[in-house]
Amino acid sequence: MIEIDRLSVAYGSVQALRDISLEIGSGEFVSIIGPNGAGKTTLLRSLCNVVPWQSGDIRIDGASIRGRDPWDIAHLGIAHVPEGRRVFGQMTVEDNLRIGSMKRRGDPAQMETVYDLFPRLKERRERRAIMLSGGEQQMLAIGRALMCRPRLLMLDEPSMGLAPLLVEQVFHHIGELFRAQGLAVLLIEQRATEALEASQRSYVLEGGRVAMSGPSSRLLNDPAIQSSYLGVAAKG
Repeated sequence: MIEIDRLSVAYGSVQALRDISLEIGSGEFVSIIGPNGAGKTTLLRSLCNVVPWQSGDIRIDGASIRGRDPWDIAHLGIAHVPEGRRVFGQMTVEDNLRIGSMKRRGDPAQMETVYDLFPRLKERRERRAIMLSGGEQQMLAIGRALMCRPRLLMLDEPSMGLAPLLVEQVFHHIGELFRAQGLAVLLIEQRATEALEASQRSYVLEGGRVAMSGPSSRLLNDPAIQSSYLGVAAKG
């Protein structure tokens, strides 16, 4: 579905991505791990075409998205749940969800699907988003992205700022989306263990480059990954 071919992105003199190449197949769960500043968020923003590229290309279903507007990318079935949730705090849960729909009058059927997935949101549908807990806001951000009926759901640090129990719930919901609805998922996550356990394949970004890639189960057991990202001391 997605092909990223030798993509480079810079912010002024700061090189964020350097000749990145990766792919995401239809219905596949891919995670990206790496230290802060590795270029993970820039990669998602590039896939939405909200940052300019220096070189390289991104193709969706074989066609380049160069020059296409971000809302065109959404119409191609790419949904982005940004870092920090970014819900509209003064609007109700239901209005936040309605904004995510591609249909002018909303999508009641898809809203019910979201409510079935997140019953807590249905209970609080008339409540302003700013009054929700952090975990509920994350559910709302994911639900809003689902309103456009995407083929690929991109999540940027969904565990950020959440208590461990809420992190477990959020990862459970992401797994359910992948298994039950057949969505492709691209997950960026600092909690490397959870990301590797949830996904099928993974990429490790370091310094704006792909440092390692492969089946998530293999990376989970790689001594270098365990030492650098999983808090496991290397055996001497």
